[in-house]
Amino acid sequence: MEFVKRLRGLFGSSAQPRDTHMYSFAVKCNRCGEIIQARVNLSNELSVEYNEKGNAAVYLCRKVLIGNQHCFQPIEVTLKFDSRHRLIEQQVTGGQFYS
Repeated sequence: MEFVKRLRGLFGSSAQPRDTHMYSFAVKCNRCGEIIQARVNLSNELSVEYNEKGNAAVYLCRKVLIGNQHCFQPIEVTLKFDSRHRLIEQQVTGGQFYS
């Protein structure tokens, strides 16, 4: 079994594949400073916003995050994605994006 693990390590198959259906981000609470990790499932959690011609213009996701510490301050995050699910705009209320 150890031999198989070594082979996987040599050929790079032990590395985690990048999940293209998820967008991960973190925010920092303005009140207590807690850092909250979150992610968006790009296949299921986006809402479509149509343009005047009836075509899909942008995809929106709105999340309200609450930390695990004592503060429980709601942090509202709004993310906009283009038709290829690339982030084009982000807004946060009650916190700030953390990198």
